[in-house]
Amino acid sequence: MSKKDPAIRARDLGLDLAGESGPFNAITDVAGIAVGMTTLIEDTPRPGRARPARTGVTAILPRGLEETPTPVWAGVHRFNGNGEMTGTHWIEDGGYFLGPVLLTNTHAVGVAHQAATRWMLQRHARTFDDNHPIWLMPVVAETYDGLLNDINGLPVSETDVLAALDAARPGPVAEGNTGGGTGMVCYEFKGGTGTASRRLEIGGQAHTIGVLVQANHGIRDWLSILGAPVGRHLRENRVLQDTGERGSIVVVIATDIPMAPHQLARLARRGSIGIGRGGTCGGNSSGDIFLAFTTANERPLPHQTPPRFTIEMVNDDLFDPIYEAAIQATEEAVINAMVAARDMGGTPYDRARVTAIDHAAMVDILGRYGRLRA
Repeated sequence: MSKKDPAIRARDLGLDLAGESGPFNAITDVAGIAVGMTTLIEDTPRPGRARPARTGVTAILPRGLEETPTPVWAGVHRFNGNGEMTGTHWIEDGGYFLGPVLLTNTHAVGVAHQAATRWMLQRHARTFDDNHPIWLMPVVAETYDGLLNDINGLPVSETDVLAALDAARPGPVAEGNTGGGTGMVCYEFKGGTGTASRRLEIGGQAHTIGVLVQANHGIRDWLSILGAPVGRHLRENRVLQDTGERGSIVVVIATDIPMAPHQLARLARRGSIGIGRGGTCGGNSSGDIFLAFTTANERPLPHQTPPRFTIEMVNDDLFDPIYEAAIQATEEAVINAMVAARDMGGTPYDRARVTAIDHAAMVDILGRYGRLRA
C-alpha cells in the first residue's frame, strides 16, 4: 500500500470508520449525480510566467446529464467566510439552485461562472432560447492554491471548465491531486479532492448521503484523525511554520432524502462538525463553506411553476441519523483527500514542496490509539 497509489483510500488502510458507505463511497452514490474533472499539472512555467500551473476544475451535476434542466432544493452554511460560493444569496432566499456546481481556485471563479452559463445555454438551447430568456446563476466555489499553483497566471480557461462539465459521469470519483483540488494543501500535507457516502434508512426507506470536499485547510498541530492527534506526531515537512491557517474547505453534501430548504440549511451546518472532527477551528483566513442539496422533490423551472405546488419532507424528529451520516461522510472525505494525495512541488520554480501524508506512519499512530478495525 504505497502512499503514492491514488487508489488507496482510508478504509483500505484499516481505519475504524463508522457507518455504512455506498458502493462507490462517493457523492455519486446518490442516484443521478455525475462528477467530472479537468486536472492541470505542469512541471515548468508557461511562457512569461515564473511558476508552474497546478490547478483544475471539479464539476458536480446534481441531475446528471438530463435533457431538461431541473432545479434542486438546497441550503447553505458559512462557518468562516474568507471564501466565495456564488449563488448563495438566492439559495438562502429561494431555497434552490439550477445547474452545475463547480469547484476551482480562487482566481478562476469568474471564468468558471461564465463557462458554466455558456454550457447551460448550449446544452439546453431549446429551453433557454431568445424567446424564453431565463436568469442563470451557477454555483461556483473556490479555495486558494497559490502555494503550489501559478494562481496569478490565471491558468484555468473556459475550455478547461467546459471539459470538466462534459466529462461528468456517475461512478467512482478520482481523489487527491485532481480537479479543483489539484494544488490544495490540507493540515500542511498535500490535500485536494475527497469524497465519501453513507447509507441509512429513514421511515423504512433506504436513502443515501454523499459528500465531496475540496480540502485546503488546517495546520499540522490541529490534525486529528478519528480522535487521535496525528499532527502532533508527524512534525516533518511542515510548510506554514506557525504562520497560521492560510487555506479553506468547500463541502458539498448531496442526498436523495426529501427535505425542505430550511432542513437542507440545517444539514449544511452539520458539515462544520464533520470538518471539526479533523481538528480545524475554522481559522481567520479560512473560507469554510457548505452546500447541501437533495435530488428529491423535483420541481419545474421557475417560469413553468404553477401558482401552488407541494413538496415532501422528512419529519424533523427523524433527523439525528441524517446529521450523523453527513458528519461521518464529511470526516471521511477529508481523510480520503489526504490519503489519495501525492507529493507536489519542490522544483526550482516552486515556493514549496508539499508532501503527502505517510500511510504507514499514520496507521502506526492510529494503531497506538486504538483507531484501527479489530
